[in-house]
Order: sequence, then structure tokens, then C-alpha cells
Amino acid sequence: MPSYDSSRARFRLADRHIAVLAHLLEGENPPDELWPSVTELMQIGLVGEEGELAAILGNLLGALAAPLVLATAEVTGEHGTINHGVIVGKDAVIAHEAWPDDEESQYTPIAPHSLVWELARMVNLQADDGATSEVARIETTMGVLDAALSALDRGQGDEAVTRALIRKALEEAGTPGDPQLAELAELVLAMNAMWRISVAWDGKHEGERVAAVRALAVWDCGPRGYWVREKPQEPIAEGQVGPESDLCLVRTRNGDIWEKITELLPDKEDMVDA
Repeated sequence: MPSYDSSRARFRLADRHIAVLAHLLEGENPPDELWPSVTELMQIGLVGEEGELAAILGNLLGALAAPLVLATAEVTGEHGTINHGVIVGKDAVIAHEAWPDDEESQYTPIAPHSLVWELARMVNLQADDGATSEVARIETTMGVLDAALSALDRGQGDEAVTRALIRKALEEAGTPGDPQLAELAELVLAMNAMWRISVAWDGKHEGERVAAVRALAVWDCGPRGYWVREKPQEPIAEGQVGPESDLCLVRTRNGDIWEKITELLPDKEDMVDA
């Protein structure tokens, strides 16, 4: 069930509710399959009997209808993949956060200067002063990673058994050799999440309007620290990566990752509508 907090102009909405609002904003009747969602929005006062939209929705709908920048934070961990993000509109910046096994996301207005902080929070970027690792760079293939992750699933929570299975899978794959092999095994075992932040906007290139995208992929390996995935290089197109594709991981401190997140954002001169 959708809900909202008028004191902070924040909302809990599912994609189907957003679809309803988009139709009504365009003066269209939502399709029949969305009418249960229309009813839910009417019950909490966000939609009127004639399809009118509540004034409190103004900033959210303005940003959704004409975004200048879209930032997404895709986090893959124990509960599968969860998508968060930030929508930068002309008059408002809206953060949205999902929750495992919940169809609704929370949409909250944020201060423009806090955008990088919000993205870092969404991926749980933490201090890593105590993190240790044996090597600073690992080079192998995506197929080797797939073998290691398959072994991780077979471990069923027993750390010693899982470590042995991962080690065996990497040795059978034949690459990398030690000490990278040992470190990769520990990274897979310690991994909290893999995450990717992508930022998209209407850009300019040689006078032409183009869709511009920058992205950053990171492994959060807890006590083994943060590792930027340099290869496959982001952004990745569908079907671009296979088992033979190169995998390169580089140990990176949290302060440097903060800077990399900042560098994803476009400058005004990069944007068509700036």
C-alpha cells in the first residue's frame, strides 16, 4: 500500500504507482490493469476522484517528468539485486531507495550538494582503515569468477568447506596463479556485495546531442577492503561480456572511491540543458 509523509514530502511508491502518476500527468487514463493502483492512490489522497494530482507531488513529478541527470545504484548481495538512485530535476533532487522483497521504494527530496553523499550511503561506503589484502591487483577472466561464485553457492555456509571449494574451483580454472589466486578466493569468501553506480544525462559531443553515461563497479569485500572492477570496463552493453572476457580488480581505498563517484557526475558544460 502506498503512503506519504507530508512533513518531509517523502513517499513510498511501487513502480505501478509511478506508472499511474505518469499517465495522469500526461492527461491520460491509466490502463485497466493499473486501476487497483489508482484506487490505492485515491485512498491516501494523492489522486482525486477526477484524476487530479495532489500538490505535494509537484517536485517529485517535476523531476520524474523532466530529469536532467539520472543516477542509479545497483547493489547485488545476499538478497539479490536492489536498485536505488537519484533523480536530478530542474527544481528538485529526489533520492529513491528500495528494500529487499518490497515492491515499494521510498522517494525523498534531498539537497543538491548532498548527491555524492547519498550515493555513497546507498552503496554503504564505509571507512576501511582496518582492511587488509595480500595483493593490490588481480587479473583473470569472468569465467574464472563464475566458477568461484558457483563454488561459493555450494559451500552452504561452512567457511572452511567453502574456502576449499573456491580454492579448488580456481585451481581447476587454471588462472590466476598465487598469490592472486589465494587473494581472489578470500575476496569471494568475504564479499558483502557487488555494486555499480551509473550516471546518465543528455550530453553534447562535437555539437551533437548524445546520451552520455559514466559508471563505476566495485566489490565490497568487508575486511579485505574495496576493489574497483576496471575490467570489464563500465558501462557494459548487454551481451558484451562472456566467460573469456577479462576481469581486473584493483584494491582501492574508500576515499579514492568517493572521488570516483564524484567524477561520475557531469559538469554544466557537459549537459545540453544546463
